[in-house]
Amino acid sequence: MKKIKSLGQHFLRDQETAQRIVDSLQLETESTSIVVEIGPGEGVLTQYLVAFPNIELYVVELDKRLPTLLLQKFPRLKDHIIHEDVLKVNFETFFKSPFLVIGNFPYNISTQIIFKVLEYRHQIPQMVGMFQREVAQRIAAQPGSKTYGVTSVLTQLYFDVDYLFEVSNEYFEPPPKVQSAVIRLKRHTRFDGNCDYKKVRRVVKQAFGQRRKKLNNALKGMVFSDTTFFDEIKNKRAEQLSVSDFVTLSLFCQ
Repeated sequence: MKKIKSLGQHFLRDQETAQRIVDSLQLETESTSIVVEIGPGEGVLTQYLVAFPNIELYVVELDKRLPTLLLQKFPRLKDHIIHEDVLKVNFETFFKSPFLVIGNFPYNISTQIIFKVLEYRHQIPQMVGMFQREVAQRIAAQPGSKTYGVTSVLTQLYFDVDYLFEVSNEYFEPPPKVQSAVIRLKRHTRFDGNCDYKKVRRVVKQAFGQRRKKLNNALKGMVFSDTTFFDEIKNKRAEQLSVSDFVTLSLFCQ
């Protein structure tokens, strides 16, 4: 159990919750979808995923002990287990077409997994995941909220976020010290035509780096080719700007 804890894993034991998580994936019934489960553990979600005839399932698992157990339970996973650190996986070497992501994510790397999804945003139309509740709330947060920040803006830049349901820590072994929540991300393209991700990320990170300061001070040192829009919002704080506002601001950032 010490090794499991060191990998940040808390195994979900409640079957009803596992079924709800899997059912939250919105699959295309007329075609086969590639689904990647991150951190399958002992297979509590996997057992429901393999039951779908229209899923080509892959799992990413770092713990060296678990692939053998997973193959014993689910022979269908033969040649479909990616035994690597998910943060280091080059998904393009495995998949040339779109794939969906699902998982009960290790809490210690869950935010990093979100940024991994953003990295492959052009291949990932949908993700369903269980996170520490505070992280899930941060991802789904709206402007004006104290939890609205860098992760909120950059995720919502490319995905619509549905905050689905919360999960008690009593449903896990070992029980985490925190509560959990399940969210769904669905890809949108509202900003694809005029969005430079690197520029938006730079503006957002600097703006929230001093979130208590007005943007006039928080973005000091940044140069804008046209200050018309900046002059309109310079007396606001970062948490008051919408995702669209950050995109507009980044268009003039040099």
